[in-house]
Amino acid sequence: MFRKAIAKKLEERTPDFRLRGHEIRRIEAFSDAVFGFAVTLLIVSLEVPKSFDELTITMRGFAAFGISFIVLMMIWFEQNIFFRRYGLDDIRTIALNCILIFLVLFYVYPLKFLFTLMFSEQIYGAGHSPFIIKTQDVRKLMMIYGAGYMLIYILFFFMYLHALAKKNILQLTAIEIFETRSQLFKYVILVCIGGVSLIFAQLLPPEQAGFAGFAYMLIGPALSIFYSRRSKQKEKLRKIEIDNVHNFVQNK
Repeated sequence: MFRKAIAKKLEERTPDFRLRGHEIRRIEAFSDAVFGFAVTLLIVSLEVPKSFDELTITMRGFAAFGISFIVLMMIWFEQNIFFRRYGLDDIRTIALNCILIFLVLFYVYPLKFLFTLMFSEQIYGAGHSPFIIKTQDVRKLMMIYGAGYMLIYILFFFMYLHALAKKNILQLTAIEIFETRSQLFKYVILVCIGGVSLIFAQLLPPEQAGFAGFAYMLIGPALSIFYSRRSKQKEKLRKIEIDNVHNFVQNK
């Protein structure tokens, strides 16, 4: 139901892209179950507080839970867009998607650990984190998180690359091919930013390795510039498409 509601909104927002996946397939239902389980893993350690002090401590973890939940939903949304747009359910798509949801289950642990540590230490002060980590291990944490982040978007890249390879079978229009390539470029940008974070985590001193996370702040500006340029190119392509149709009608 939720996927269908999003599909309707997606169709309204991107009329240039014909949605080919109208029915919810088994692989998507399985993916939803896995994402639901991943969310469960985020909250499994949260116990019902028995005192006000315990309630206060528990509430401190909800900020980290909220951010982690949003990150998981962003990944789920990316996957949903792919299946709505292309409706692929061949062996390669299923294999790539299975690897993706496996990575999500792995990714949820460093995701929760990192954001809980960040909110506990930076917002509530040192010593408030329920997790214990040595200074020299912060670098490893950032590298594990960055590796998981990069692998997830590398998989999305290959899923869209597979869809592009099937452009003739899917009968993609010029605009749809353009949009598919835009997604590929977007994932390259995201993976490169993850790579920058990994490099900083490796080069910075152990006590400053956490600052490698600031590299992810480049995502917003980088994608904003990218989509601004691509939208201008898309408008030019749309005008060419309209002119071609107009000339075809006149010649006919």
